[in-house]
Amino acid sequence: MNTMLRKSVLGIAGLAFTGGVFAGPVAAHAAEPVTSGKPVAVAVQADKPDTAKLIPHGVQGAQSKITLNDEQTANAKAIIAATKKAGLPERAAVISIGTSLQESKLENLGHLGDRNDHDSLGLFQQRPSSGWGTPEQITDPEYSTLAFEKGLKQVDGWQDMPLTEAAQTVQVSAYPDAYAQWEQQAADIVAQHWNS
Repeated sequence: MNTMLRKSVLGIAGLAFTGGVFAGPVAAHAAEPVTSGKPVAVAVQADKPDTAKLIPHGVQGAQSKITLNDEQTANAKAIIAATKKAGLPERAAVISIGTSLQESKLENLGHLGDRNDHDSLGLFQQRPSSGWGTPEQITDPEYSTLAFEKGLKQVDGWQDMPLTEAAQTVQVSAYPDAYAQWEQQAADIVAQHWNS
């Protein structure tokens, strides 16, 4: 590779890495016709994760969808950030968000009085009495996500399971198939926010 092409490739890669916008001389250089007969490197920004990675087996059954408010969107972003912190792939975020959509509609729920399911709290309706952590920990989105994903990592083959099966194995819900309805919205949320 000649020095000029190498510098151009490194320059484009540097801009893409820092999130820069192609403008000025870089854009002009990229638009130049190739006259030397040598290939020109083109940097492509990955906008969204691959749908095949997000929903490897397609969705199961009828899908539900809710409109998210700012708090719910912030909670979804917190789940994605915790997933990245755990070093897990996008599929783990889809399973986590789908689980939270079923358990709390992405709302960080405190004690609900008579409507509470035992002592369930937070985004995943985890229970202090079942060893998930203290009420303060469980209502911390990062902690609760990492706790859920710690359980997920202990499930053999979770990456290749339908969302509802993976979620149920961790959550042990009385309604094991209920998670399936959120797979498409969870995947859409991850696709929208994973790289933002």
